[in-house]
Amino acid sequence: MKNIKDIKIIGMDENRPPFIRKEPYIDLFFKLSDPVPEEWCEVFNKLTKKLNPPVNIDKKKPLFIATYVRDMTHIPGCLELLKKKIIDCTEQYLEQLRQKALVNVENNVAIHSQGGKQGQLNMIIESLNFDH
Repeated sequence: MKNIKDIKIIGMDENRPPFIRKEPYIDLFFKLSDPVPEEWCEVFNKLTKKLNPPVNIDKKKPLFIATYVRDMTHIPGCLELLKKKIIDCTEQYLEQLRQKALVNVENNVAIHSQGGKQGQLNMIIESLNFDH
């Protein structure tokens, strides 16, 4: 994946296309442009957990969003709602990453501010170059 901001729905799962059957609903499996990280899936599932009908993305198959409709005329509205949820999810996911980065910076500052031998060890470890 090049950029998480580029995630979008690009179609339906070719292996599970929507079709009419005797049950009073139509399963929908929307395909994303790229597989998403597990944490993104968690944010998305939290954002959509109160939707009716239910919507979710399986962390083991992070390329498809699953839901259903009872009336085929609701499919375009469902798609539009999912597009908005993807945008909201990506914003929340990026904010979580930003918050984690801030915590890491604060932790690194705390480690480097230690004096004595531990501070010296921390500086040596930090300066190691693992490139060839």
